[in-house]
Amino acid sequence: MKVFNNINITKKFKNAVIAVGNFDGVHLGHKKVLKEAFKKAKQTKRKLGLLTFEPIPVMFFNKQIKNHRLCLINQKKILLKKEKLDFVIIQKFDRKFSKLNYQKFIKKILFRKINCSYLYVSKNFKFGNKRGGDVRKLIKYEKKYNYKTIITKPFKKDNKIISSTMIRNMLSKGQIQKANKLLGRDWEIEGKVVRGDKRGRKIGFPTCNLNLANYKIPRFGVYSVKVRINKSIKKGIANVGYRPTFNGNKLLLEVNIFGLKKNLYNKNINVIFSNFIRPEKKFKNLLELKSQIKKDIIKAKKNV
Repeated sequence: MKVFNNINITKKFKNAVIAVGNFDGVHLGHKKVLKEAFKKAKQTKRKLGLLTFEPIPVMFFNKQIKNHRLCLINQKKILLKKEKLDFVIIQKFDRKFSKLNYQKFIKKILFRKINCSYLYVSKNFKFGNKRGGDVRKLIKYEKKYNYKTIITKPFKKDNKIISSTMIRNMLSKGQIQKANKLLGRDWEIEGKVVRGDKRGRKIGFPTCNLNLANYKIPRFGVYSVKVRINKSIKKGIANVGYRPTFNGNKLLLEVNIFGLKKNLYNKNINVIFSNFIRPEKKFKNLLELKSQIKKDIIKAKKNV
């Protein structure tokens, strides 16, 4: 899969089948769209590509939205590579790009730069300055710019449309198993291990600490997890929150990796969420906390 970090793609990838959207999380709904687009590409003997945006536009327009993502851009690339795409265009979403009106988006981006033949979008797709463009306007310019708009049907489960928003809401409620089903995989957070205050080590449960960066913040509490370190996967238990027993004031993801004795400072690891065990709680003292952690670990080992 070829990755373009702007819309100046080479001739080899023009006249292709293109899907457009954020594709945050690359969930089952996204996979359905890409599967349909793949069939069209194979049928018409064209390349299959995707146009996505970085950062996610809603985060660009509203700087208050910080913890929103289901996956970071590098994770998105890895997930998309599994979907048989020939190429991905990652368009930088900045002020200049956001000022393009919908006519220029169609003419300059879709026609001149990408020159796509088939365009896969959702029925509520909006584009261009002040979201002035929609599906009807795409259809209006089809003949002029020689492309065909294909409106994708939403993927439903239990009569509800699967969306990134729905999955974010599930994570907020600690419904990790439901979220994982809609993702078609276990949700994971990738990050660099940072130095903490070593309180976990002092009470006999050393942890790797990660900042949550721009990820969606799941419900505060304890989770059973798996941890990917390079190519190896180990079981563990994680806590998301502020550590109220210690009057913490910094939001962290803390992971106790079973059987791991070496430190992983400054190394990148992936924390893969399996089950929600319990909400975050403030304990009266360290003995009570240690007793609860032992119980949590027993549950985690059963549930991972």
